[in-house]
Amino acid sequence: MIAIRHEKISDFAAREALLDRAYGPSRFAKTSARLREDRVPAEGLSFVATARGRIVGTVRLWNVAAGPGQAALLLGPLAVDPACQKRGIGAALMQRAIEAARTLGHRAVLLVGDAPYYGRFGFSAAATASLWMPGPYEQTRLLALELVPGALNGARGLIGATGALAAKPGIAAMVAADAKAVNKRTRRAA
Repeated sequence: MIAIRHEKISDFAAREALLDRAYGPSRFAKTSARLREDRVPAEGLSFVATARGRIVGTVRLWNVAAGPGQAALLLGPLAVDPACQKRGIGAALMQRAIEAARTLGHRAVLLVGDAPYYGRFGFSAAATASLWMPGPYEQTRLLALELVPGALNGARGLIGATGALAAKPGIAAMVAADAKAVNKRTRRAA
């Protein structure tokens, strides 16, 4: 039985391991990753799929600007554990994410992906011809879904990150964490 729920902080390690299995280290080199870097996902728009308590799928949406002053979301990455693919988990995550974005009042969702796959959810390149990413990408893979008809009318320019910045630990917190790790290793060695 697959369940989809909001992501929790405690899901971090399992989600990252899943993304590593699904995409490998090249996931950090993608232009979309630059828009997510050092940001937190849009509030209420991070989901995981679980099976028997194990994370088998993930999707997140991020706040971006689709050109100057044009608010939108960027979807990604969407990933399903390779051992669990072809079971509709990715589609269920997509549907949940899109519906949640619509419910929360967002107007448009962008992504970089395969048009045949994402087209079934309403994504197309029709509204993205005048938008561009801050790095290498294939224009035909830059897709959009208008949650509100006409939401991207006149959208033109560079897609940029607008979401909240992720909190970074202060130096004191890092020193304390290092000291705690050293103490733990010392106790184990004794």
